[in-house]
Amino acid sequence: MDSASAPFDSALFPEGTKRCQLRWFVLWLGVLNGPLMIGVLATVMCWGLALNVTYLNNNYPFGLWIAADLGIIALGAGAFFTGFLRYIVKIDELKNIVNYAVVIGVICYAAAQGILGVDIGQPLRGWFIFWHANVHSMLTEVAFCITCYFMVLCIEYLPLILENRQINKLGFFHGMAHHLHGAMPTIAAIGVFLSFFHQGSLGGVPGVLYGRPFAFREGFLVWPWTFFLFILSAIACGPCFTILITWITEKFARKQLVKRNVFDILAKISGRLLALYLVLKTMDTIYWIAVAGKAGAPFRSFYANQPFGYWVLVMELGILGVIPMLILLSSKARQNENLLIVACILNCSGIFMNRWIMTIQSLAVPVMSFDKFVSYHPNWVEYASTLMYVWIGAIVISISYRYLPIFPQEKELNPL
Repeated sequence: MDSASAPFDSALFPEGTKRCQLRWFVLWLGVLNGPLMIGVLATVMCWGLALNVTYLNNNYPFGLWIAADLGIIALGAGAFFTGFLRYIVKIDELKNIVNYAVVIGVICYAAAQGILGVDIGQPLRGWFIFWHANVHSMLTEVAFCITCYFMVLCIEYLPLILENRQINKLGFFHGMAHHLHGAMPTIAAIGVFLSFFHQGSLGGVPGVLYGRPFAFREGFLVWPWTFFLFILSAIACGPCFTILITWITEKFARKQLVKRNVFDILAKISGRLLALYLVLKTMDTIYWIAVAGKAGAPFRSFYANQPFGYWVLVMELGILGVIPMLILLSSKARQNENLLIVACILNCSGIFMNRWIMTIQSLAVPVMSFDKFVSYHPNWVEYASTLMYVWIGAIVISISYRYLPIFPQEKELNPL
C-alpha cells in the first residue's frame, strides 16, 4: 500500500504522508464490497421475509444478533475510555491514538444500531422506543444513551473530517475544527457519562431476570452486580481492541503509525482492569453458586446440557481471562508484540463469550422441571447480516486512514 500516489488524489492525503495509488485503493474497496453485498442480501431477506428465515424461535428470541450487539458495544468502550484517559485523566501520550479510538467507536456503535435494526424485525417502527418509551425498562435507558453517545462520537469524528487538507483550507471549517477541539474535554466527559450507564444497564438486563436463575443476581440499591461487571469488563477490553485494530491497520499500511509506548500504556491499564474484573467475577460466581443452590438450582444443572458444559466457565475465566491478564500485567510480555496481540485477541474474545453466555446460555438453561433443553445455532443469514458491519467498518477505516489526519505520529515515524 506504499506505492507512488496518484497526483490528482494526493492533495487530499494528510500532509507529509504517502498512500497507495487510487486504482489499488478502489480495487481494495471492491474486494470488501463482495462479502458486504452478501450481508446486504441477508439483511433484505430478514426485512422482506421476516425473522422466520433465521433460527430464532420462541425459545430463543435473543440470538447471535443480541450477543454480537453487546460484544460490539463493549469493544466500542475503547472510544469513551481512551477519551476519558486522554482528556480527563490527562495522559498526554494517548493523544496519538485517541483519534483512531473515536473512528473505531463510531464504527462499533453504528454497527450496534444497525444490528438492532435487523433484530427488531420492523426497523420502521424503531422510533417507538423513543416516542412510546417504557420508563420502567432498562432497555429504554440503553436506547437513549446509545443514541446520544453515538451522536457524541459523530461530533468527535467531525473535526477529523474538517482537518482534511482541502476542507481545512476553508476558513469556516478551519475555525469550526478549532472550536470543536477546544470543546473536546467537555464532549469526552459527556460521552463517559452516557457510556457508563448504557454499558451497565446492558448488564443489568440479565441481572434482573429473577425467572432465570443462571443470570439473576442480587445487587447494590437498584443495580444487580452484573451492572458493574459489564462496565468493568468493557473498559478492560476496549483499549485492547483499539490496540488490535491499530496493529492490523499497520500491517495493511506497512507502516508504524503509533509509538509502542502508547500501546504499552493502554495494555498496562487494560491488564489491571482485567485483573480487577476477574477477581470480582470470580467472587460473583462463587456467591451465585451458593445462592442458586439454596434456591433449588444446583450448580451442575446449569452445565448439564451441551454445548454449555463446564468448559464454558473454564474458557471464559481461564483461557480468555487469566492468560491475557498475565500477559498484559507483565512488562516484559507487553514488549513482545506477538504476545501482546495474542493477549488482545483473547481479551476481546472473552468479552464476546461473556455476552453470549449471559444471553444465549441464560435462555438455554431449563428453569422448570418439565422444561426441555433446546439448543440454538445461528444460520448463514444471521452470520452474514452480522459480519456485514465488519466489512463496512473496514471500508470506513480505509477511507478515514487515506484522507484524514488520524495518526499524529505517522509523519514522524515514516519520513518520506
